[in-house]
Amino acid sequence: MVGQGDLLLEGVVGSHAYGLNTAHSDVDYLGVYVEPTRTFLGLHPPTRDRGTRQGRDGADATYHEVGKAIGLILSCNPTASEILWLDEYIVATDFGKELVGLRSCFLSASRVRHSYFGYAMAQFRRMLHRRETQGLQDPRLAKHARHTMRLLWQGYELYSTGVLPIRLPDPEPFFEFGRQMMEESGEAAAKALIAEYEEKFDTATTALPKHPDEAPLEDFLQRLRRAHLDDWKAPPRK
Repeated sequence: MVGQGDLLLEGVVGSHAYGLNTAHSDVDYLGVYVEPTRTFLGLHPPTRDRGTRQGRDGADATYHEVGKAIGLILSCNPTASEILWLDEYIVATDFGKELVGLRSCFLSASRVRHSYFGYAMAQFRRMLHRRETQGLQDPRLAKHARHTMRLLWQGYELYSTGVLPIRLPDPEPFFEFGRQMMEESGEAAAKALIAEYEEKFDTATTALPKHPDEAPLEDFLQRLRRAHLDDWKAPPRK
């Protein structure tokens, strides 16, 4: 569990943030925390692969140490990236707000396309597997379908505008697409949607740069680490 004093950012993500929640949807939390800098200076420093903690009063909650979070968001990981694009936060410290202000520095055209398409295809494959093994009445088919469509839509919006929308303007087409996946025609409809977005990406003029702007992120992380030395608490740069 992450202590409140360690948190930089925390917010509600997942279906409730997208507007795709149902009566059975859990509330998902995502956060970014910082380890005290002294923990990196000893014989056994924390490693990036162990920089994730779980738990928030029994809820589905994931917290990434800021070093790991920056690495994930630089790869344009859709699940990690959305913490920087929420409309509101439960926790947002000065450093957390500064990190949100740097969100465009993480973006690059090829990584956004590769990552969002990759995650959408992973949802599509899960859906096909469930259709084959569980049958068309499995309710998780609709969920996988909704998130396939949501990832394609969000990825294209980010790629073409430079802004990641979290909440869907109209969730009903996504629910309808989910219901369609529970019919025999569902697989063909999903393949058609993927082909549609491939063409949209191919023909779009991207608003994103070729490479991320890492210099401001390096500066941010260096100042954050210095500020969390036990004997020096420097304020964030205004």
